[in-house]
Amino acid sequence: QVQLEESGGASVQAGGSLRLSCAASRDPNNDYCMAWFRQAPGQVREGVATFDPDGTTIYIDSVKGRFTISKDNTENTVYLQMNSLKPEDTAMYYCAVRILYNGLPMREPDFGYWGQGTQVTVSS
Repeated sequence: QVQLEESGGASVQAGGSLRLSCAASRDPNNDYCMAWFRQAPGQVREGVATFDPDGTTIYIDSVKGRFTISKDNTENTVYLQMNSLKPEDTAMYYCAVRILYNGLPMREPDFGYWGQGTQVTVSS
């Protein structure tokens, strides 16, 4: 069993930056894809970014050039650096560990471990 704990969420103004952190209770994740998802009020949860064991990263179009996912293997922690934040980035952000892979990098059922989430609110 892996426990994930997110932190770093806050309320910021548009154009600001935040860095989210996700600490894993043990180390499964050097061999697994780690990802960030988000869910805005009234919306379905969507994948935001993934970090594969080989260092490959994938982002959804709406955050490309603004968000950066990274991982510190020694700390069992994955980060999401978010710059130039927009009101539409407002959501609960979750980190997750992928345990299956069926060809789609952000297919939610493939992620077996989830954190409780951290809230990001961006005001205009």
